[in-house]
Amino acid sequence: MTLDLRGRHLLSLADLGAEELLALLELARQLKSKEEDKALKGKVLVLLFEKPSLRTRLSFEVAMRSLGGECLFFSPQEVGLGVREPVKDVARVIARHAHAIAVRTFAQGTLEEMARYSSVPVINALSDHEHPTQALGDLLTIWEVKGRLQGITLAFIGDGNNVARSLCLGAAMTGMDFRIASPPSYQLPAHVVARAQELAKAKGGKITLLQNPEDAVAGADVVYTDVWTSMGQEAEAEVRHRAFVGYQVDQALMAKARSDAIFMHDLPAHRGEEVTDEVMEGPQAVIWQQAENKTHAIKALLLSLLAPGG
Repeated sequence: MTLDLRGRHLLSLADLGAEELLALLELARQLKSKEEDKALKGKVLVLLFEKPSLRTRLSFEVAMRSLGGECLFFSPQEVGLGVREPVKDVARVIARHAHAIAVRTFAQGTLEEMARYSSVPVINALSDHEHPTQALGDLLTIWEVKGRLQGITLAFIGDGNNVARSLCLGAAMTGMDFRIASPPSYQLPAHVVARAQELAKAKGGKITLLQNPEDAVAGADVVYTDVWTSMGQEAEAEVRHRAFVGYQVDQALMAKARSDAIFMHDLPAHRGEEVTDEVMEGPQAVIWQQAENKTHAIKALLLSLLAPGG
């Protein structure tokens, strides 16, 4: 049975209820293992990207086309959001031609303005605040490998960035024990932690902020890291590199986790910085399965948002 999210926006993972999130992941599991039925034939998805992308663009395009729909991509130069043309004007024009808009942008405010003026669903394909579609693929991967989400301990090592924020919220909604080790000044924002802790109460999960990576990884089922400097932060690269010394995921750190722990990274990775090549290429890494599962998670999301009759 298709989860019905018709007409809704997904700007944050917390825009979903906990049961909706689980239903979406179950739908993704089903879609991964069966032939597509081209249920979105005649539907059009517009990708509006202000930032470069490999996996996210690939996942959206493959997902939409595998479901029988069409996908149109617009680069920053073609649109000039807020510069060449106001965001609210762009939203209303695209909504007259397409059935959904996936936006990859520098500012969460841009997404929120798009959603206010768009009559079709707006999807966060990455912003400075969150990366919800990445978290969907991540949770699907953990579920596949570990057989469950509730009670799993996930250790995130590094910056409390957009990926960490969505993953923290998703972990809270599914009853996971989420630990994050970050240097001072790079921890998760207080409002995200407060929201995650509120969500965790219903499922028995736990959110823990730490500074020592070894404390976070001890006994963990999943070890996750991301780049120290994200897109748009290049001017801070030198300062960040100094701040994150000691936060590299190497074999010695992985050895602190459970013997059957898996390693995850949303990619692209800066091998030799936040993670060693040995870990990336090691038997505990599930990064390629993780990259593939993003596509299946997005298929489930698009089908739920754009199901026939929507």
